[in-house]
Amino acid sequence: MEAAITILALLFVALIALGVYATVKAVGAAKRGVDRTITQARRTVEDTTLRAKSFGQTGVAGELAQLRLALRTSMRATQDALHAGVAEDSSLAESVGLFRRLSAHGLELDEELKRLEREPDRATVAGLLPQLRERTERITHSADSLRWAARDRARQFADGDLDALNAQIDIEAGALRHWTVEEQQQPGQGPGAGAPQGRDAGVDWPEPAAGGGSGSTADDSWGGPAREETPQAITAPDPHLRTTYPWQKSARPETTN
Repeated sequence: MEAAITILALLFVALIALGVYATVKAVGAAKRGVDRTITQARRTVEDTTLRAKSFGQTGVAGELAQLRLALRTSMRATQDALHAGVAEDSSLAESVGLFRRLSAHGLELDEELKRLEREPDRATVAGLLPQLRERTERITHSADSLRWAARDRARQFADGDLDALNAQIDIEAGALRHWTVEEQQQPGQGPGAGAPQGRDAGVDWPEPAAGGGSGSTADDSWGGPAREETPQAITAPDPHLRTTYPWQKSARPETTN
């Protein structure tokens, strides 16, 4: 009895622990989902603001907004392409590692550009613009190179798979049209055309039966009447029997007066 109570108590505790663990996991997943939603919304608002500044403002502020927008757009596109490709091609893992290192430089530059947007000394910021533009171009060029290399690799694999699929389909289509090959091997032959005739065509003509009794007079299936064979006697002819031939007339019966 005590053992049963102990087992029930352990099961109850295990169920409570499992429920707490599931609740913590669910809360954590929900929190991460909310954080991702907030981050995405903040990013969308910031990108929209940068587009508005790049088109609506001129001078240093407008150029800083253009640099930030170009940097963020290139880095985000490369990140999406690499993360989508590495799920199908594990060889892109090294490219993802390189992009992480490049992202550190990109984030640093983005923070610097963001601080310079609030800088009141526009003359000093204008003097830094050539250097900032060069850094932005270097980072975006590297990001674009990784992105297009990953896309070219995926396209090459897709083209190779498509070529193999086309070859298999051609083979299958040829197998399904096998009757056209047979027709090409026998051109112009209708029903019964080109049938071999006679011994010259390599046909063995059937010989008439040589057994005792009368010979067969049925028509041969190869196009002519069968020839009768008269069996030869193997004993001395009977003088009382008269041999008749087809060309002889039958004797008239004798009449008695």
